[in-house]
Amino acid sequence: MQEQRGAGWRDYYQATAGRPPRPTLCRALDLFAGVATARRAVDLGCGDGRDTIELLRRGWSVLAIDAEAAALARLRARPDLPEGAALSTRLARFEDAEWPAADLVNASFSLPLCARAAFPAVWRKITDSLVAGGRFAGQLYGERDSWARDPGITIFDEAGARALFGGYAVEMFEIEESDGLTPRGKPKHWHIFHAVARKLAD
Repeated sequence: MQEQRGAGWRDYYQATAGRPPRPTLCRALDLFAGVATARRAVDLGCGDGRDTIELLRRGWSVLAIDAEAAALARLRARPDLPEGAALSTRLARFEDAEWPAADLVNASFSLPLCARAAFPAVWRKITDSLVAGGRFAGQLYGERDSWARDPGITIFDEAGARALFGGYAVEMFEIEESDGLTPRGKPKHWHIFHAVARKLAD
């Protein structure tokens, strides 16, 4: 897991450059079709912007949050950044960041990097910031993932992951478990929960 920390992030951005938006984000956006008022998104751990760009392309205003200055610089310099896009960025760990009310909180492969002790507060912030009918889209790691023993990674069993969505209507919950490679070619066993969920009215 050390490969995704510190200076190693620059290698990660280069390895993943040009990849399309995550399917969880696309699923959430498709579910918003016809809801003209839903246009405010927060992208937690945005990286160099593969999801942020798709949100902007579809006319959303986006607050992109990342702890790496290099990620935000790459995002702002992307040639596919739509002209006049309603983009704001914030350099912060999402454990420390604050953000306004949103129709969508996107966290593609970023929440597992939240320290376990901090995760409950982060999840409360996500839920509290979503308006009724707003959506969460993102990933959680399962207990059989190769990185599950890393103390800096938050993991769940399936029951625990599903329990997070007690105040939501779950619209997608897919389990991926396979042997593969990290973006930089290192062997890894993946155990991932891909989720999209709509917040219910209080």
